[in-house]
Amino acid sequence: MVKLRLRRMGRKKAPIYKIVAADSRSRRDGKFIEAVGQYDPNVHPAKLELQEDRAMYWLKSGALPTVTVKNLLSGKGLMLKLHLTKKGADESKIAAEYSKWEAMQESKLQRMHDKKMRRKEKKKKAAEKPAETTATPAAEQPAAE
Repeated sequence: MVKLRLRRMGRKKAPIYKIVAADSRSRRDGKFIEAVGQYDPNVHPAKLELQEDRAMYWLKSGALPTVTVKNLLSGKGLMLKLHLTKKGADESKIAAEYSKWEAMQESKLQRMHDKKMRRKEKKKKAAEKPAETTATPAAEQPAAE
């Protein structure tokens, strides 16, 4: 059985992963059939280079992606394309659905950015406010007898 999975490369404590099609019985960093992409989680935002046509070929051939690779492919919209292809959609419908998905992803990123900016403004206003004292003045305290 063929799997699409990550193959660890790079330095110690600075991994870079190659996305490979490999036999499920081979070791993680062992023999593989074909490299279809590269994932670098060390940069912000994480960098993903992918040969979409080759990844799609392996997925259509029955290769199972690992959970992490499936999440990476979903982030690129490849799993959506695969799903629509398996349902028998033509190229124009796939392109329309993909553009709709891209617009939705863009609006999601914009909402996240706006939320982050609101949080920053809220923190800034809180820092500008003078700190209120929690201790009550001596005149308001009850006299101890």
